[in-house]
Amino acid sequence: MSKYILPVSVFGTVFGSAVLLKNYVTGGRCQSKATIKGKTVVITGANTGIGKETARELAQRGGRIIMGCRDMEKCEAAAKEIRGKTLNPHVYARCLDLASMKSIREFSERIKQEEKRVDVLINNAGVMRCPASKTEDGFEMQFGVNHLGHFLLTNLLLDKLKESAPSRVINLASLAHIIGKMDFEDLNWEKKKFDTKQAYCQSKLANVLFTRELAKRLQGTGVTVNAVHPGVVATDLGRHTGLHQSQFSSSVLGPFFSLLVKSPALGAQPSLYLAVSEEVEGVTGRYYDVMTEKEPAPQALDEEAACRLWEVSIILVGLEEGQPAKSNPPAAEVLSKTALTDPEQTHGQNPGPAVTSTVGL
Repeated sequence: MSKYILPVSVFGTVFGSAVLLKNYVTGGRCQSKATIKGKTVVITGANTGIGKETARELAQRGGRIIMGCRDMEKCEAAAKEIRGKTLNPHVYARCLDLASMKSIREFSERIKQEEKRVDVLINNAGVMRCPASKTEDGFEMQFGVNHLGHFLLTNLLLDKLKESAPSRVINLASLAHIIGKMDFEDLNWEKKKFDTKQAYCQSKLANVLFTRELAKRLQGTGVTVNAVHPGVVATDLGRHTGLHQSQFSSSVLGPFFSLLVKSPALGAQPSLYLAVSEEVEGVTGRYYDVMTEKEPAPQALDEEAACRLWEVSIILVGLEEGQPAKSNPPAAEVLSKTALTDPEQTHGQNPGPAVTSTVGL
């Protein structure tokens, strides 16, 4: 009998350590008891995963929830499920394809016409390490959806957010931004061999740079904006990574991996925290690792890069400062022009006052 004691003890130690590590990694649940009755929340990608759980949590707190999704069948089903579980009738499904500038404009226009206010915008949707493909407007899919789509959506809803102030914008970023690099000479992967991992990391770095630049431009408006890495979450986002596709990874690594990843319900807690917590009222331009404020990677602190990304993005999505264009110019044409922009000329412009203050893999 004694020969089994050591193996059992080792297994118990390893298992217990994994559970403790999982509890540490998840960051726990949002402790705020704040309700949001009378407030309107717009959430992208809300039909599944983190977005769906965020919508459910905020509906439970009494909010009017607008779920922006590409797949309307799934979105309607998710909205119906949330209405049933929370007994909140004010949960609505709306069509939004972040790979289409036309769809984003139509969605934004509907929000502006139908909604009296927008108190919280949660830019949750995203794609991760997908095969080489382009958006409807010709942009590399991950940069187009993860950054440009949300950049345009946020800008189109800014007036509504300002009218509803104090209001909040939350950008779902990722720890992956730490190895991201903004290649302004080839944002669309036209000149170099496509690397889906690097393309994803570039898009996540863009999320953090966008957050910091937007915070500068919104200073004094009552609208705050923060970025958050939700942690490692078991969602469909990582379906293109190839994880657990081999028998070894599924049978051997799978059980350990499952101990370390969060459920979507726990993955939604950082977004919930930034949306409702009294602790972050007035806080803007910050990066959160789960529910703890952290300093992002050095390249995410590059103010010149943030300014340049803003100026390039304005052109790519067809926006003049504050005014929507009637149509978007061809992506290839715009990207070729922006790649030739003189960085010194770009960076020399003053965008505004200084800041005072994905599964997320």
